[in-house]
Amino acid sequence: MEFANNLTRVTALAFGIASALACGQAQASAFQLRENSVKAQGRAMAGSASAYGDASVVANNPAMMSTFKEKTLQADVTAVDLSFEFTGGGNAAAGSALQQPLTGGDGGDAGDLTPVPASAFILPLSGSFEYVTLGMMVSAPFGLKTDYDRNWVGRYHAVESDVRIIDLTLSASLELSERFSVGVGAIIERSDVTLSNAIDFGTGICANPATQSLCFMPNPITGPYGPQKNDGFVSVEGDDTSFGWLFGVSWRPTDRLSLGYTHRSEIKHEVSGTATFEVPANAAFLTSTGQYVTGPGGAKLTLPSTDTFSATFQATDRLAVMAEASLTGWESLEEVRIEFGNPAQPDSAEDYNWGDSWFYSVGAEYKISDRFTVRGGVGRDESPVSLPYRTPRMPDQDRNWYAVGLTWAATDNLEISGSYTRIQLADDPQVDLVSSSGSRLVGTYDGGADLYGISMQYRF
Repeated sequence: MEFANNLTRVTALAFGIASALACGQAQASAFQLRENSVKAQGRAMAGSASAYGDASVVANNPAMMSTFKEKTLQADVTAVDLSFEFTGGGNAAAGSALQQPLTGGDGGDAGDLTPVPASAFILPLSGSFEYVTLGMMVSAPFGLKTDYDRNWVGRYHAVESDVRIIDLTLSASLELSERFSVGVGAIIERSDVTLSNAIDFGTGICANPATQSLCFMPNPITGPYGPQKNDGFVSVEGDDTSFGWLFGVSWRPTDRLSLGYTHRSEIKHEVSGTATFEVPANAAFLTSTGQYVTGPGGAKLTLPSTDTFSATFQATDRLAVMAEASLTGWESLEEVRIEFGNPAQPDSAEDYNWGDSWFYSVGAEYKISDRFTVRGGVGRDESPVSLPYRTPRMPDQDRNWYAVGLTWAATDNLEISGSYTRIQLADDPQVDLVSSSGSRLVGTYDGGADLYGISMQYRF
């Protein structure tokens, strides 16, 4: 049945986003997380690949590890208070004779308070290996947590989206001279995904000539079949472990200027998991073809590469200024093709058609005293998602960053840092899309995020 083929795209959409690790978080473009350093957050991430004294360079620019002369342990955690509220509506069975307004509420606040942890360790070697520095870091480069009410107006597009991506980065730097070093790193990446949305089986039954008559028995108003009368549900869970690499360069042409460049590779995933279908009892005949049956599924995808250019200038003994530009290669997500273990369900592909995007920021630090340093910064984060591809899972839009931070050197070896960042959408994101089960959702989002970070660094 054509309806059967169309509905497989419900799973394709869910698994495609799951596989792509897509998210609606407000703290970086699309589903990227930048929150691996509280110090850098306090400058809107300016100088993350060139500033001194931040152990997050293990993942942000391993070449900068050569500037560390002591063993250093750093732990960061950022609480992301995300808010996304929808205003709008739409129609079920859009464009058909049975078109009707979508029922349900606005879904509530889809955001939540989510911690994003990171930790790093840097080990300078000695003796014959004194020019080598090793590092290890655990961080979350991608992630998502949005949750709508199960019966909200956009339930056919998204209900729960929970994506957890953890990287273990193992890095090494080589100091080629007092002013130039290079670094490399290996990335082990683990993903765990849960996504769900409702399915309007009633609309499909009415659209299929083989079952259409059921919607007029005794009539479209009082009959047991029709748009929004036979809702089902699909939940997708999947996981994968994959590998990538990074390369960095640090050039310090003068005592006051530090320049950095980092390339993080694309990471190819083969996500495998289970798609669980809930089909209402009076629509159980739809499974007679073997479709909409709980079973395995998977998808291949490529997560984007990033290229980061960073500069730090020590203007005076107390004042340092930083700048950063980062390019994320989102074109790697042009398409996600889903393959099902169930031979009755054909492969399906979802077009993303995202564009590459830039992130820019400038910031500064001022050393008030030997014990206290204050910082601040602003940034602009471009979105790779255009209106035709914007979904309730990802109501993405260009973002503006406004950040402040503080470091307290409690002792000569121990530092405590804190930061606050406000990320504001540059404009209210709009959505206008039709689900694979025939519902059109039209509306506007109001959202943003507050980031509260705290960090501890100990040198020994």
